[in-house]
Amino acid sequence: MIISNRLMLIILFATLAGTSPGIVSAQGDEDTGPPPAWVSLSLKERKAVLVFAESYKDFMSRAKTEMSFVSEAVKIVEAAGFRELTSDRVIRPGGRYYDVNRGRTITLIVAGKKRFTDGFRVVGAHIDSPRLELKGRPLYEAEGFALFQTYQHGGIKNYQWVNLPLALVGHVDKKDGTRVEISVGLDPEDPILIIPDLSPHVDHDFRERMNRDVIGGEELDPIIATLPDAEHSISNAVLAYLADEYGIEEQDFVSAELALVPAMAPRDVGLDRSLMAIYGQDDKLSSYAAMRAIMEQGTPEYTSLAFLVDNEEVGNVNNTGASSTYLVDLMSELIHRQLGDAYSDYELRQALRKTKVVSADVNPGIHPTWPEVWEAGNAPRLGHGVNFKLYGGGFNANSEYIAWTRAYFDDAGIAWQTATYKGRASGGTIGSSLSKHNMEVIDYGVPVLSIHSTYSVSSKVDVHMLFRAMTAFYQHGS
Repeated sequence: MIISNRLMLIILFATLAGTSPGIVSAQGDEDTGPPPAWVSLSLKERKAVLVFAESYKDFMSRAKTEMSFVSEAVKIVEAAGFRELTSDRVIRPGGRYYDVNRGRTITLIVAGKKRFTDGFRVVGAHIDSPRLELKGRPLYEAEGFALFQTYQHGGIKNYQWVNLPLALVGHVDKKDGTRVEISVGLDPEDPILIIPDLSPHVDHDFRERMNRDVIGGEELDPIIATLPDAEHSISNAVLAYLADEYGIEEQDFVSAELALVPAMAPRDVGLDRSLMAIYGQDDKLSSYAAMRAIMEQGTPEYTSLAFLVDNEEVGNVNNTGASSTYLVDLMSELIHRQLGDAYSDYELRQALRKTKVVSADVNPGIHPTWPEVWEAGNAPRLGHGVNFKLYGGGFNANSEYIAWTRAYFDDAGIAWQTATYKGRASGGTIGSSLSKHNMEVIDYGVPVLSIHSTYSVSSKVDVHMLFRAMTAFYQHGS
């Protein structure tokens, strides 16, 4: 009934939108661009969009970090017939496999009809998101409070993280080899953590701070507790609790990966429920779409890979990031299994050259309040489908690969647009790391509002269009 009621609301608003001949721009002129993607959808397609969005929100309510993304993804793909790529696993056309790199990156594989040396079809996206992490020795006391010291993973606006319900998630690895999982704040019955802001009554001396300096990075320390033990030490009371509840001691924080993430659940936005507010959509949005798209494959012509990778927000670094050799090593293993003693590095290099890649990532959509930061004719709009990223300066895919991509978009009825920044902008994807291996790479994604914030906003129809585009990419011929 919930899905049915939401569906009827979306159908009503989308139908009304379809009666309008155009869209009014911020300047009041009628936009001559394509109409919202909703308008062209049938009743059946609108229902598919809504059902997909509900599954996406459910997944995102649990997949808060790269490690929880991987663990949740494994459950889903195993139910869809994927099996771990072990050394003794026989690889056959149509076979469905997954490989996990250190618990922080996952590659999904559907073996194709063609030999691996003919190249692969790869959709790559990252599964880490901007957040706060605990320092190696985080616990301290100040003014009757126990707090945790933090640092940042990825670029954030610090002021967005205060006065916000936060959850502590991750794990602690102990010297004896055991791992302790921690999740506090996601369950509605859990306590939350919070970083309190200054009240307006006492912030006079700080009002001259500008924009991102309103809250300093070293001021992003959440309250942990206030009750002292018998010796009047709050820190000792916290340590006693951690020892009793989790069996960990203060030194164990050095070998921990603990993150502070927004504790809010995904929610629909707007009276028509056409949008979604969710933490971590950059870029679990694209990664979820890729996972679902590869699950749609039967026996494709070319072997399909969904490469869902860690650490893009900090520069694609470390052995779980896109700049590591992991993906190429995996391709090498697949080719070696097929060729045996005939394998050589030459076969690998030729396969890489023949490989086509979609580097998927979200990007800022045109904003209703500040449209001037975009050039309207090249600005991606929420609800208008997938956008090709045309940034110039050597970052674009070559024109023939863009044309090849346009062909399967149009054949599959994918609503698409373009995105080119106005003036100076920043940001990156995993695309440059993959193109270094001589693979053909194109960047596309969907527009999102408030990227890198604690609660970014996407369009349900855009997310579904991205899923459809990735599905078509895997199935498109030479």
